[in-house]
Amino acid sequence: MSPAGRRFRRSPGRSGSTGIGCTSGVRGRDRGRLVRRRRARRRDQEAGRDLSDTVEIRDPRLASVVGRTVAFEKLASGFQFTEGPLWHARDRYLLFSDMPGDHLRKWSARDGVATFRKPCAQSNGLAWDREGRLIVCEHATSRLTRTEANGDITVLASRHAGKELNSPNDVVVKSDGAIYFSDPTYGRNKYYGNPRPSQLDFRGVYRVAPGGGSLSLLVDDFGQPNGLCFSRDEKQLYVNDTDRQHIRRFDVLEDGSLANGRVWAETRGEGAGAPDGMKIDSAGNIYCCGPGGIHVFAPDAACLGVIRMPEYTANFCFGDDDLRSLYVTASTSLYRLRIGTTGTAQWRWNRR
Repeated sequence: MSPAGRRFRRSPGRSGSTGIGCTSGVRGRDRGRLVRRRRARRRDQEAGRDLSDTVEIRDPRLASVVGRTVAFEKLASGFQFTEGPLWHARDRYLLFSDMPGDHLRKWSARDGVATFRKPCAQSNGLAWDREGRLIVCEHATSRLTRTEANGDITVLASRHAGKELNSPNDVVVKSDGAIYFSDPTYGRNKYYGNPRPSQLDFRGVYRVAPGGGSLSLLVDDFGQPNGLCFSRDEKQLYVNDTDRQHIRRFDVLEDGSLANGRVWAETRGEGAGAPDGMKIDSAGNIYCCGPGGIHVFAPDAACLGVIRMPEYTANFCFGDDDLRSLYVTASTSLYRLRIGTTGTAQWRWNRR
């Protein structure tokens, strides 16, 4: 059943001696505090944010990672198709793409949704480099670009072997400044980009050398490469393949190239969705979009479960001061989920 067709039910309020559902025997400030907590819980239930079927548990370890239920809220809606969320820790705002709308947007708790860039060459994946410059995957132009401090746009990659790239999709930056990105063909379709035939006969993963240097093709045997993330020590790179419904893991060699690619895990389940955005948390768990929502994998590749989403989910990122929020781009909406594990942050310039 697709996420849109599921019926959510509210979690029942607790009662008994926990102090949340019963205030007998409590006085003064303690009584007031517990009453406020109970009212806040009721407000969350009425708003539909505390839902008992938000998590599909496949392994009991999931409870210690995300919890048995996940509190979430819809921050904004009415978009065409959202992608590429990127948190700015220092200034506490989120960037995200609305590809069909050719609109790069900005959200903050203070100002809500605003325009960051329009037109934006139908941007998709976003990242910060080591100097705090914005790296953008552009669907409409088949380019990977960098936005300089003065607003100028520098093209980092647009061609391989004299031919246009397919459509850079998702991107990560290594601690040495090297940039890795996936290049499927989705941006050559009408809805998500600029309809035109592909010039390359493969879909690959590339590396831009530190400092915006040379472009290298690393792997060329994907169906449709999509989300990617490094292990915590950057000795492995995980890349998912939307067509083949799995995640591959590669060893990262000293020269930045990739070796020993093998299937690490599969994203199987019910509901709409496919491998897409992917991130790693501080404990080494891998989060990957898939059927029904966001699939959570332990470091040993066991699928712990699925965070169920009400809309087709394309991507997400960690955010907020404690990095325990997931900002999720799901079709027409932007959501925020609270989980139990700390995520990973961008570079030091971007931290408070």
